[in-house]
Amino acid sequence: MAIRKPQKAVEKTGGLYDELIAALAQQNSVPAAGSIVKGKVTGKRGNEVLVDIGCKSAGSVPANEFEDVDAVNIGDEFDVLLIDLEGENGMVVVSKRQADEKIRWEAILAKYKEGDTVSGVIKSKVRGGLIVAVDGVDAFLPGSQVDVNPSRDLDIYITDTALDFTIIKISDERRNIIVSRRELLESQMAEKKHALLETLQKGQIVHGKVKNITDFGAFVDLDGMDGLLHITDMSWGRIKHPSELLKNGQELDVMILEVDLERERVSLGLKQAQNNPWDDIENRYPVESRLRGKVVNIAPYGAFVELEPGIEGLVHVSEFSWTKRVNRAADVLSVGDEVNVMVLSIDSQNQKIALGIRQTEANPWDTVQDRYPVGSRITGKVRNFTTYGAFVEMEEGIDGMIHVSDMSWTRKINHPSEVLQKGQPVEAIVLEIDTQNQRISLGLKQAQTDPWSSIASTYQIGQIVKGKVSKIASFGAFIELEDGVDGLVHISQISDQHIEKVRDALKVGQEVEARIVKIDRDERRIGLSIKAVSMDEGEVARLTAEVDTDASATTQLGAFANAFEEAFASSEEWQPGQN
Repeated sequence: MAIRKPQKAVEKTGGLYDELIAALAQQNSVPAAGSIVKGKVTGKRGNEVLVDIGCKSAGSVPANEFEDVDAVNIGDEFDVLLIDLEGENGMVVVSKRQADEKIRWEAILAKYKEGDTVSGVIKSKVRGGLIVAVDGVDAFLPGSQVDVNPSRDLDIYITDTALDFTIIKISDERRNIIVSRRELLESQMAEKKHALLETLQKGQIVHGKVKNITDFGAFVDLDGMDGLLHITDMSWGRIKHPSELLKNGQELDVMILEVDLERERVSLGLKQAQNNPWDDIENRYPVESRLRGKVVNIAPYGAFVELEPGIEGLVHVSEFSWTKRVNRAADVLSVGDEVNVMVLSIDSQNQKIALGIRQTEANPWDTVQDRYPVGSRITGKVRNFTTYGAFVEMEEGIDGMIHVSDMSWTRKINHPSEVLQKGQPVEAIVLEIDTQNQRISLGLKQAQTDPWSSIASTYQIGQIVKGKVSKIASFGAFIELEDGVDGLVHISQISDQHIEKVRDALKVGQEVEARIVKIDRDERRIGLSIKAVSMDEGEVARLTAEVDTDASATTQLGAFANAFEEAFASSEEWQPGQN
């Protein structure tokens, strides 16, 4: 018997009335609202399917709740959810769809719990993730839980293929399930990784696929875990970046170099899985063999030359040239240059080869004695000075040195700049050649006539000569005569009057007349006297005799034997141009 619900009673009593109806329905075996009951199709009306659930009034199910309403026939039975015993049209309100959903949800609750693995098909994309059909119930798969690595394109996961997921949350109140594919994959990968680690052995060759390339190396997927292939273990040759040799997705065979079970890390080697080009290196590149290679790297101290892929040798800057001094390799070579080299030494244990470039060329020092025999006259250009001499370029890369002692027959030279200038062309005589130490000694004065060789025919004691004051010292003045020969006028021989300081009586550049009072050919010295110019022959004779025999007179004349040395060494008392 159907119980009609007066409208006024509903308004007045509210929930109390509903409780009363439920109690009466229970007494009369009428199902309560919210329960699932069996419904039997009694007919179709418009967009509704009429069903009998055992109540006085028939129930109405919308046609769109059936997959194919045309396939529904009178007498068919199915579960429906009782929503209301009496709707607005007086009929019982039921829903097949809600009954199916409730049945499926209760089946899910009975079958699964959080943490269980379920199978489902990804149906569609929604904001923040994907919808997965799990036993007829829609579950939510957050975007962060789709895969191990984040993906910007979630559409690629929408397929008809069933996948496994882990249930991470079930909400009975909201009838909501949240699943994760990532947790399941990570768990599977961890198990697979652990199992793989147990089987890997040092020295083992395994197959893998390049997964990711970095500046320092590449990560290789070994079908269960990633191994690190460092850039230094990629090639026996030189590479600047892993991308020169590898690309993502490339399959390759690698060797297991190290397995760290505690940290779950594997180090890989690509070059170790290939033949080592350093094996039998001595037989392929014997010492003194001549080769051609390419410059692959430049360092301040030398250049690395590739002989073959994986084999490089170092040409030190000292091995670049026989004659040129090379301070930096970059001044001579550039990366990419092809050069001829000679193998100087091989250290196969440390994988080092010393190469030389100059050894592939003729050494000009081997034939320098033929081109410049001792005693020969050469013409060169002053290239550089040192405190003790001047370097003269005889030819490109070949220098000879003129020592200050070999610059003048008549003067003591303290610095080469007193006689020579940089860039000045000069003639010199080859004095000595040391090919082992690559040294040539030259003489500037030897290329000129020694004025002292004819001094006897040019000057005699008592002769009056003219000259120019060239230097002034505290004890006297040097007078430059012809042919660069200097004579010394002691301070006591400048004037009959007492002279306190030489510069008070004489000036540099001043022309004077003087009489020769002493000639010492062995010591290459001439003694002069200005005051003796006005003496008669008898006085001159006595003066020269005193110089030869009287020690005190000799001292008076300036101690010629030491005066020359003192004059040139006494830089504090004399400076060029000083007066």
